[in-house]
Amino acid sequence: MQATPVPLFHLAFPVHDLAAARGFYGELLGCPEGRSSDAWVDFDFYGHQVVAHLAPEETGASARNAVDGDDVPVRHFGAILSMEQWQSLADRLEAAGIRFIIEPHIRFKGQTGEQATMFFLDPSGNALEFKAFGDMSQVFAK
Repeated sequence: MQATPVPLFHLAFPVHDLAAARGFYGELLGCPEGRSSDAWVDFDFYGHQVVAHLAPEETGASARNAVDGDDVPVRHFGAILSMEQWQSLADRLEAAGIRFIIEPHIRFKGQTGEQATMFFLDPSGNALEFKAFGDMSQVFAK
């Protein structure tokens, strides 16, 4: 019997400049570029499809909520990585001079759902969160 494939996630988001998006997602984050046009670019975002759409009027700040002492942007996306991938990305971002809106750290330390997390903005102001769990069974733990 063939296993059911895990569905891929698709997300479209606004950017103010496609060249800046290519530099950030393609070069800095290492996401291979897929199809594109003059108005959008597909990226392979850790096995999922994200699409940067040119829409400068849609970019900008979002509301924030308190989570474990951090001021978390409500609108954000990202990926759950292995601890090794997460640390490697944090090191790469720090070396590139990325300004974190929430510095890399461990959230919910010693509690259910303990995770490594970091938040930063892309050039269009879209918030991204990358996280990692030492124990993947904690991703959906209550």
